[in-house]
Amino acid sequence: MDNFVLATFLQGHQAQPVKGVLLAKNFEQFAGSGTFHRGIHPPERKHFSADAPIEVIPTPKEVIIPLQQHIGAPSKPLVKPKQEVSYGEIIGDNAAFVSAKLHSPIFGVVQKMAVTTLPNGRHVQAIRIKAQGRQFTEEENYRECMGGRWSKNVIGYDPDEVTRAINDAGIVGLGGAAFPTHIKIAPGKKPVGTLLVNGCECEPYLTADDRLMQDIPDAIITGAMLAGFAANVKDIIIGIEENKPDAIEKIKNAVKGTEVKVAVLTTKYPQGSEKHLIKAALNRTVPLGGLPSDVGVAVSNVTTMVAIARAVIRKMPLTHRVVCVTGAGIVQPKNILAPFGITYRELINFCGGLTKDEARILSGGPMMGFSFSDLDMPLTKGTGGVTVLTHDDIKKEKETTCVRCGRCVDVCPMNLVPARIAVAARHRDLNMAEKYKIRACMECGSCAYVCPAGLPLVQNIRVAKALIMASKTN
Repeated sequence: MDNFVLATFLQGHQAQPVKGVLLAKNFEQFAGSGTFHRGIHPPERKHFSADAPIEVIPTPKEVIIPLQQHIGAPSKPLVKPKQEVSYGEIIGDNAAFVSAKLHSPIFGVVQKMAVTTLPNGRHVQAIRIKAQGRQFTEEENYRECMGGRWSKNVIGYDPDEVTRAINDAGIVGLGGAAFPTHIKIAPGKKPVGTLLVNGCECEPYLTADDRLMQDIPDAIITGAMLAGFAANVKDIIIGIEENKPDAIEKIKNAVKGTEVKVAVLTTKYPQGSEKHLIKAALNRTVPLGGLPSDVGVAVSNVTTMVAIARAVIRKMPLTHRVVCVTGAGIVQPKNILAPFGITYRELINFCGGLTKDEARILSGGPMMGFSFSDLDMPLTKGTGGVTVLTHDDIKKEKETTCVRCGRCVDVCPMNLVPARIAVAARHRDLNMAEKYKIRACMECGSCAYVCPAGLPLVQNIRVAKALIMASKTN
């Protein structure tokens, strides 16, 4: 989160239960209580786009596909300038074990390799493709990505076939982490007994996952069953926060006749973090510095499940995703099915542009997103939202001295001491930062949200993490 405070966020509030929805604490089939210790209750602000049905943006004249848009090694380019490519054709291959393939989202001609900047400030190589010939219409794009019927019968598929299809489709975690999914799904040395599908979408403003759960729940269930089959799990659970009653109803109807379960969880930030989702639903604690597999769980996002269903059932690679463009600074907030490589400018223009009082644009939501100003940057696989805030939404806070009030400790979901980590980071004392477990920080922004001194805690921690990574590679 940037060094500003949402004026409307200054007074946190307790989320109220949704009437008619069974809360996690009231049912016995899950070991968890439906929530976790600490965390915060920021205003949700989802009303801007929650009721906006998914729309398909027209095919752009050009796309810019970064080679690095996932955790791990950047993709290895397979195309050359002046080469013609088709919709869905592979243009980048796995460059290492932890890597992902890339595919063209349009029919076109490859241009000279380019360098583009991502919202997090990284400069990466990219493949530019200029549209050529007839493109899919919006209706065709919707049908290719989301339309039609989705059979939940996964009998007849081989687990290796599913994992291979996921790899060939270039699927990564679409909840934001962008970890290559074929690695997460494939059975490893640590046995995994539960697939936990993340439908929480706890970040304020964002509604893309909510709309997918409402609009194509069968695709989510199909993908979850395929992923669970490939991972050889015994249980598949979809976790959804209680503030999404329509999505809960649609998903509950979709799981009928299957063994997939639905866990309705208390609305709290950051409930969508995989470690806290595991705690809330299963009452298992992932060890500090550990992975979900350490407690027998694999976690993946609902949007990723749609991509898996599409890859396995329809043999189509990951070329598009639903992105939420929202906030008071947008003329008409929308949930948009968009191709990777389209620019933020085109997404915003499709929503009627910016309002006159627009003040800040974020890739992602206000808690974990990155602010940026270059609207010609491309959309990547891990980006599920664009939030535009107004001057009324934000206000500068004068930074003062830490008074050791302990509020950051009270809310830190990782049970860390953020203020001490940030002090070590600010003084470039990397050994001290690591002593205070800086790597365990998930940069959720809860500490900055409650800090009365207005300290840039998350920014300092991010800088220190980058310096630590640089020191390890030198």
